[in-house]
Amino acid sequence: MNPQHGESTMLRLAVVGAGARSAIAQHAVESGDARIVAAVDPSANARARASASFACEATFETLDELIAAAASGLDIDAAFVTSPDDTHAEIAVALLNAGIAVYLEKPLAIDVDDADAILAASADSGTRLYVGHNMRHMSVVRTMRELILRGEIGEVKAIWCRHFVGNGGDYYFKDWHADRSKANGLLLQKGAHDIDVIHWLAGGTSELVTGLGGLTLYGGIDDRRDNSDRTMPEWFSLDSWPPLSQTELNPVIDVEDLSMVAMRLDNGVLASYQQCHYTPDYWRNYTVIGTEGRLENFGDGDGAVVRVWNTRTLYSEHGDAEYPVIGDAGGHGDADRLTVAEFVAFVRDGIATTTSAVAARDAVATAVAATESIRADGAPRRVRPVDPGVAARL
Repeated sequence: MNPQHGESTMLRLAVVGAGARSAIAQHAVESGDARIVAAVDPSANARARASASFACEATFETLDELIAAAASGLDIDAAFVTSPDDTHAEIAVALLNAGIAVYLEKPLAIDVDDADAILAASADSGTRLYVGHNMRHMSVVRTMRELILRGEIGEVKAIWCRHFVGNGGDYYFKDWHADRSKANGLLLQKGAHDIDVIHWLAGGTSELVTGLGGLTLYGGIDDRRDNSDRTMPEWFSLDSWPPLSQTELNPVIDVEDLSMVAMRLDNGVLASYQQCHYTPDYWRNYTVIGTEGRLENFGDGDGAVVRVWNTRTLYSEHGDAEYPVIGDAGGHGDADRLTVAEFVAFVRDGIATTTSAVAARDAVATAVAATESIRADGAPRRVRPVDPGVAARL
């Protein structure tokens, strides 16, 4: 079977990296369009968990074993890569070169060279690459984009995003995410989502950035533990409050927990992104300002609203128009389902996608430059542009 030529048969999938995020592959199974036949993870416990969760035919300790099995007759059409970020490039390039389509969890990679190598592997091999920027399928983002496209606020001139990462201590400071050698920084790991959305709403790509930030809270907590024997759901609790009461943090913590970056896009739009990992609440707030008004979201899930101001006034709490955010009752999970469904259709039928591997690469390049700026005391950094020849082939 070669699903890249339009056959409508059920896809046979592998999962590479059987941690907490690997559960997204179940959405493909739930759709009835695919089944998981193999899983790869160096951890015996993770392989056992994957075997039970996915009811797959085979598990492998290494990616080489999976690729060898595929070459020897194990039918694998595509793979979900949900391994730690620093492994994305090596795994994705090998799969793409083996002719196995890839769903790559964001961020694409943790540095620009690796991100470019992944794009080149897809372009050179002709194997399909999809990056899981699920926020492009979130109702709040799609509502804002629709309002912009139909001219509710005129031409976009500025975008501000505040990201309150209320569960940051559990999500990012108790495992490898806290180690810059494995994640680079949380402005990349977490912020790649919002940078991609900013670019999408603005219709441009960052070319110059400057940032400030630091490890302002979690670095002062001495209670540490190697949590590699567990996965995040096992230690997550909303009762972990206030933030300084957190326990069993990762032994290495050298990423920022507070970050701010200013961006100038190639179309003249100015943007800013702020991220804090110890707020009591957890949501994103976008403000988009145009030549004829502005919009802002209040909440980012089902029941949230996007308000538009487009007449001159003083303080006006509800603005001139209010649009409900319909969908995303399950939050992140609803966007995951839509994203996975798009990936399955992309692999099987070659449909045009809402997500973009090139845009995912540009989000990485912007976040990398911004993180470099933060660590250079705010020195401005140019964002490396994508190779236009490679981009044209994707």
